[in-house]
Amino acid sequence: MPAVYLIVGFLVVQRLAELGFARRNHRALLARGGVEVGQAHYPAMVALHAGWLLALAATIDPRTAPSLPLLAVFVLLQYGRAWVLATLGSRWTTRIVVLPGAAPVRSGPYRYLRHPNYVIVCGEMAVVPLMFGAWVLAVAASVLNLVVLRARLQVENRALERLGGGQDRTRPNAAAHRVTDRERG
Repeated sequence: MPAVYLIVGFLVVQRLAELGFARRNHRALLARGGVEVGQAHYPAMVALHAGWLLALAATIDPRTAPSLPLLAVFVLLQYGRAWVLATLGSRWTTRIVVLPGAAPVRSGPYRYLRHPNYVIVCGEMAVVPLMFGAWVLAVAASVLNLVVLRARLQVENRALERLGGGQDRTRPNAAAHRVTDRERG
């Protein structure tokens, strides 16, 4: 089977498994008093990710061999994704859900980055197409992702400021570590 189809297949299975995990966590967070915000941009985010996966399968010549250095970067991004999921556990969803007053997550990748999952998704949107020489798709997907992500981050950060708890005012960006929602992307 061509490498591009193996990678797209892996991503589809991964995303579907994450959606199941996210749905379960979403229901549990709401039952615990979580507040969901940002529903308006969610369909655009889903459409972007689905379109990206379809574009990968439809536009990349299946005979194209992947760049091995970029494949290695992709593998590292997957380890980063697993680290985010393991760190957030039951607080991870694909939607923005804030538990009012909840202490921020400050372990794992949240020690180093405010929004590590978004960094990983940005990396994937660029690295996967570039791995197969599809630089136009990499640029287009990255630009569209940044547009959606900008709207999402504004909503998410406002919700964290308004609803989050346990804020450490001495640490820059500490409020964002309460985020219970991570995109997939």
